[in-house]
Amino acid sequence: MDNIVSNYRDIIELYLYGEEQGDAIDQCQTFSEEVIEMDASPEEIVSLHIELLDDMGIDDAALMKKSLDILQEVIISFGFTYRDYKSMMNKLEIHDKEMDVASSLQETMLKTEIPTFETMELGAISVPARKVSGDYFNIIDHRDGMLSFAVADVIGKGIPAAIAMSMIKFGMDSYGYSQLPSDSLRKLNRVVEKNVNQNMFVTMFYGLYDHNTDLLYYSSAGHEPALIYRYEEDEFEEIDAKGVVLGVKEHARYEQKETKMGPRDMIIVFTDGVTELRKHDDTFIDFEDVKDMLRQVKDYHPQDIVQYIYESLMRIQNPHKKDDLTLFILKNNKN
Repeated sequence: MDNIVSNYRDIIELYLYGEEQGDAIDQCQTFSEEVIEMDASPEEIVSLHIELLDDMGIDDAALMKKSLDILQEVIISFGFTYRDYKSMMNKLEIHDKEMDVASSLQETMLKTEIPTFETMELGAISVPARKVSGDYFNIIDHRDGMLSFAVADVIGKGIPAAIAMSMIKFGMDSYGYSQLPSDSLRKLNRVVEKNVNQNMFVTMFYGLYDHNTDLLYYSSAGHEPALIYRYEEDEFEEIDAKGVVLGVKEHARYEQKETKMGPRDMIIVFTDGVTELRKHDDTFIDFEDVKDMLRQVKDYHPQDIVQYIYESLMRIQNPHKKDDLTLFILKNNKN
């Protein structure tokens, strides 16, 4: 601060008594940048100006009036800064409104009804880190004893991610009723590859559950491996299938596998908002802790389970390192 006072005094003296008044005016720009960087207010600069005039013994009205040229040059920079600030705030306000609209549209377009069955129970939760989510889940009831489901994560955020998810939902709803997971991913890959920004990719876990035979068919497009909780054995089994993320390769093929679901077994599908959650100390969560949480509420309804897991994760999550989070659970309700 002492340097600021000294510099401003030198500028005033140069302007009032020196021969190079233009140099004094030029120095005002540098001085303004310094005081703005220090977060000084215009009122503080005016007070400094008055104090320096008094300290320098300037009581001549003409000199006082002349010194105001320097004060004016300094304050002008504050005006530019304020206008820039207002312009930025106006742009942010417009952006926020656009994001509100995108969030509302996404919530409407991607809304998925969770059906109820006697032979199985479903639960799902999807919470965006910001207004617009890059996560997505969908459920399709084939009404013939078959159920398709998918959990996806867009590598990319904001409005483009919302648009990509809308396209995927449209594609899945259009032909997902009659397709096995591997075929569905193959067709969805073509939708993403042709219609979505080339720098935006999508991971997806796609399942088809036959609750007549308790068979689960599944494929993956580079998504997080899912889990099956074997109730009788009290063990978790990781399931995955080979396949590249959607939108990378035009004629991609996707591996399909199947497994039998025992009584009260659960399939758990999630996005990296679960597996890569950052704790308060900025370390990644130990996924064994998530499994322990699941064990604690294994007898609950899946919707209560996903809500419990979400609330438990929020208590340990670093609030400054949030990511979109989606969790889907299907439980075989047969005894």
